[in-house]
Amino acid sequence: MVIPIKPAGALASAGRASAHGTITAHTQPGAITLAALPPLSLYVHFPWCVKKCPYCDFNSHAVTGASGISGTAAAIPEARYIDALMRDLELSLPLIWGRRIHSIFFGGGTPSLLSPKGFERLISEIRSRSGLEADAEITLEANPGTFEAEKFAAYRASGVNRLSIGIQSFNDVQLQALGRIHGSAEAINAIKIAQSLFDNFNLDLMYALPGQTPAQLQRELDTALGFNPPHLSYYHLTLEPNTLFAKYPPTLPDDDSAAQMQSLIEARLSQAGYAHYETSAYAKQGHTSRHNINYWRFGDYLGIGAGAHGKLSFAHRILRTTKLRQPESYMTGCEAGAPLAEEREVGIKELPFEYMMNALRLTEGFAVREFGERTGLTLAAVEDALNQAERKGLITRDHLRITPTARGRLFLNDLLQLFL
Repeated sequence: MVIPIKPAGALASAGRASAHGTITAHTQPGAITLAALPPLSLYVHFPWCVKKCPYCDFNSHAVTGASGISGTAAAIPEARYIDALMRDLELSLPLIWGRRIHSIFFGGGTPSLLSPKGFERLISEIRSRSGLEADAEITLEANPGTFEAEKFAAYRASGVNRLSIGIQSFNDVQLQALGRIHGSAEAINAIKIAQSLFDNFNLDLMYALPGQTPAQLQRELDTALGFNPPHLSYYHLTLEPNTLFAKYPPTLPDDDSAAQMQSLIEARLSQAGYAHYETSAYAKQGHTSRHNINYWRFGDYLGIGAGAHGKLSFAHRILRTTKLRQPESYMTGCEAGAPLAEEREVGIKELPFEYMMNALRLTEGFAVREFGERTGLTLAAVEDALNQAERKGLITRDHLRITPTARGRLFLNDLLQLFL
């Protein structure tokens, strides 16, 4: 749904957005003009997990008890953190006044460490404060090591209608190499619980793992498809900066083996009836992720929680926001009415790359008119880059749509660099 922009005065009358500055400042004339605002999602970050995985570069922190060693969910300041999230949301409401939220994603960390009572409170208070659509997609990330049937039944009763389960692998040796807290038995149990409670769920899986062979990957695919999941995300393991794997890199399959695995995944999932609709995402008909598609189509999302990122559009500018990263600093900041770590306007020269970095991940590419609707720019701003991409066989285009080719999807980084 496209939401018409309110006049600046209507937004300004909503008052101040505290750490975000005045709404009036955000609605002043700027370098671009958007005729309408894109769809809006809400991202809620939960920063704790049982154990930090060596490949993970997300803002996650291992739960520690009073002794300083690994603790349990009881060591998490759940009530205080939910209070902080609600304060963060309240401070942000003037920025999204009058807009409807069409999806929520609870990510982390491990948000499935939240107690059923705490989660029920959280989602109830979000509903009472925001314009959440009645049929909103509400996704909860979950770790197989935290699955209990009664707990997840309570999540479902609270309003969660989609799970994203961090399986990563069904191979116990590779799970151990990845530093996961669960084994294959826990992964299978988690999927069975999800099947009994949810019509819509995703399995997160990885390939090109330490020591993995194409034959092993084939067995992984067979196991995953045996559960007929509505959605699969298949990620290439990469060594991200500032992770334990970056400091102590494991031995990974070479590029040729990784490419063979990627081809195997695409062929096998296509044969099983999954549409490869985004670089790492595969879905049965009717089960694409509404929340993630909004990201990839350069939609808006309000981010609340420790380290949460957001993107918000106004009539004449697009903003990127980041909240305070450390959980204690974030909670203290919320209590003081100042949870924001950074807010910056996306410059007019940055907008083409920001848009393409998302939209060209989609197999179907993007509609030409949508580029102007989401950026406030004309296609002339990227004409030279598009011509280069077309000459190199990285995209196809006509007057209605621009689509990455198979070669463009394979060499996505090369394609995106043309828009820098």
